[in-house]
Amino acid sequence: MTPDYRERTAALAAYFENLSPASVAQLPQFYAPDARFKDPFNEVQGLAAVTSIFEHMYTALDAPHFVVTHSLVDGDQAFLTWDFKFRFKRFDTQTLQTVRGGSHIQFNAQGLITMHRDYWDAAEELYEKLPLLGGLMRWLKKRAVS
Repeated sequence: MTPDYRERTAALAAYFENLSPASVAQLPQFYAPDARFKDPFNEVQGLAAVTSIFEHMYTALDAPHFVVTHSLVDGDQAFLTWDFKFRFKRFDTQTLQTVRGGSHIQFNAQGLITMHRDYWDAAEELYEKLPLLGGLMRWLKKRAVS
């Protein structure tokens, strides 16, 4: 029986929106053992490596959470757009940061994720917000368009 990929995508969106350090342990309910994950900083394969990325998110950032804004499903693939909200632990811990991005998801015949690729602009959404580096990135951006 073919999984209901719309239902799986809705469950995944709800999972991400409620993700916590404790619920990272539930990733095997969503990801295949050999799942691939890629974002601007990581490219890994295997459930243990994917789990490690989500666990690290909670050690590196304060109060990280996702807000899924839209989802599209086409066959066994889905695309989620999201806002990722967090505070830096090492820098300005008072300012809530937002990274806007999207995730391309591919499911297998069991409804588990085999490929998860995140798309977001690390320069605009992250580097420009960092002390010192942010000023340099904004300067480079201005120079590139002039």
